[in-house]
Amino acid sequence: MSGPATDFGFERVTPAEKTARVGQVFSSVAGRYDLMNDLMSLGVHRLWKREAVLLSGVRRGAAVLDVAGGTGDCALLYRAAVGDAGRVAIADINADMLRRGRDRLTDRGVIRGIEYVQADAELLPFRDQEFDCISIAFGLRNVTHKERALRSMLGCLRFGGTLVVLEFSRVVLPMLERLYDAWSLHVIPALGELIAGDRDSYRYLVESIRVHPDQETLRNMMLDAGFGRVDYVNLSGGIVAVHRGRRI
Repeated sequence: MSGPATDFGFERVTPAEKTARVGQVFSSVAGRYDLMNDLMSLGVHRLWKREAVLLSGVRRGAAVLDVAGGTGDCALLYRAAVGDAGRVAIADINADMLRRGRDRLTDRGVIRGIEYVQADAELLPFRDQEFDCISIAFGLRNVTHKERALRSMLGCLRFGGTLVVLEFSRVVLPMLERLYDAWSLHVIPALGELIAGDRDSYRYLVESIRVHPDQETLRNMMLDAGFGRVDYVNLSGGIVAVHRGRRI
C-alpha cells in the first residue's frame, strides 16, 4: 500500500478509506445500536457511562460537549448533571447516529438545553474555550487521526476544564482477559449477525478495541496533545478505562 496507513480493525488502510468505512459501519448499526450495546455488555455499559459522568465532576450550569455522542446515552446523563441552567451539545460525524440520538431524546421529552451538531472530532466547529467539559465515550478508537481530535478538543475547553475519555482498554486481570476475549471475539460478531444482520460491522468494532492504545499509551497521547494532570481509572478490570485530562 502506498502512502500513509492506519488501522481499520486488524486491516491496514488509507486514512480516507478508514473514515469512509467507519461511516458505513455506524450508518449500518445505528438502528440497533442501543439494543446491541445492552446485549454486548450485558447492560454494564450503562454503569460505565454513569461512572464516567461522575468522574467528570461537572456541576450545575456547566457547558458540556459530548463528542461522538451517538444515540445520546451520555448526553442524557450530562443534561441531568448540569440542570436547566446548563448546556449539552452532542457532536457526531455520522448523520444517522445523530438523527437516532435526536429522535430518542425528543421521544423522552428532553428538548431544552440540548444541541445537535454534525461535526468531525478532528475539526470541531466551536469557539476556543467554549466548554467546561468535553466527553467522548467509545468514540476515540474510531477516529482516524486521534492526535488531531485530542488537540481539537483541547482547543474547545476552557482553562481548568476537563476532557473525559471513556473507552475500551486493556484487561489487567488474566482470568478475566481469557473470558473477555472469548466473548468479544466470538460471541459479539455472532450477536451482530443475529440481531442486526451485520457480522462484519461488529467484527470491526471488536477488532478496533484490540488495536486501540492501552491505558498508558493513551495517557501519553493526551499529555503530548497538551493536556495536563492526566489520569485514568480502570473499570471492570480494565475492560474499559476513564481517562481525564485538564486544560491548564
